[in-house]
Amino acid sequence: MAPFHLIPTGLVSGEAAARAVAAGDACPLAGEQIAFTTLTQLSRAEDGTGRRQAMSLRAAKEKAASQLAALSAPRRPWAGFDLARPLIMGIINVTPDSFSDGGDNADAATAIRFGEQLLEAGADILDVGGESTRPGSEPVSPQDEIARVVPVIRTLAEKGAVISIDTRHAAVMEAAVAAGARIINDVTALTGDPDSQMVAAKAGADLVLMHMQGEPQTMQRDPHYADVTLDLLDYFAARLKALRQLGIDASKVSLDPGIGFGKNDQHNMRLMAELAAFHAFGCAITLGVSRKSFVGRFSRKEPPKQRVAGSLAAGLAGIARGVQILRVHDVAETYQAIVIWQAVSA
Repeated sequence: MAPFHLIPTGLVSGEAAARAVAAGDACPLAGEQIAFTTLTQLSRAEDGTGRRQAMSLRAAKEKAASQLAALSAPRRPWAGFDLARPLIMGIINVTPDSFSDGGDNADAATAIRFGEQLLEAGADILDVGGESTRPGSEPVSPQDEIARVVPVIRTLAEKGAVISIDTRHAAVMEAAVAAGARIINDVTALTGDPDSQMVAAKAGADLVLMHMQGEPQTMQRDPHYADVTLDLLDYFAARLKALRQLGIDASKVSLDPGIGFGKNDQHNMRLMAELAAFHAFGCAITLGVSRKSFVGRFSRKEPPKQRVAGSLAAGLAGIARGVQILRVHDVAETYQAIVIWQAVSA
């Protein structure tokens, strides 16, 4: 494992990025749309905590050329998508108890109509889930989960939609892929079920690996990290190594830091600020901040459906740090926000 990690800082976009790169004053961040002009070197102190210090591009080229190259390289296509533009993953919760929309799409017919609406609103991917993993949620049996999601997946896939199955159960993954899902999105990063890694490898699906500390029932009870960014970097390095041994290439994987999953507000904001560090793995980055509870805590304690503006602000902050995929409830609003951000940042 590397003795230190690099966090790209001094981020610029559009023409400013192109000029800075051409002049040798910046390096591209995961492609050509965004560039970084400075860096922070992140290492682990003897007590396990993180130690941060500024590093120039010149020093990085001398001391960490391979890391710099990985941060800069364009991402390869993922799930059939060119990652040169941000993708929108629209959420379809076929559940009675999800934190923000529990019960809205609990039956198949309603969920299918909702999926069609999300596609019209600009969703690139539909993320279908049959088990809530909100804080304090109770687990659902794989059989019940399959009964909820498979009819929705099959119908929407037959209509040409790119479907992601949001599950932590291997049996659900297998059934969903057989029904037409092309992406497996697992909040446990394929660690929650002993069979999930082999199912994913056999299926050949593209993956979203999310970090979660603990279980949904208990994850928000005093979460603790030595250094949240370092700990997640080490975690994803280990997960990607395990998947390589099964023949799964990093180009098939998107990493999700799991904002709000076993993390307090301090952890969430540190990860948001340092998202660019995760580009060093060469993977796409997925960010889920839509309607999360931290938005209400920082604002006026609004309920989930009144957190759209804060969700958009957090999502655009992620895009400014090179995030390629936003997982959202409010697709039309996100689409509009991204289009305007791109126009202003060109």
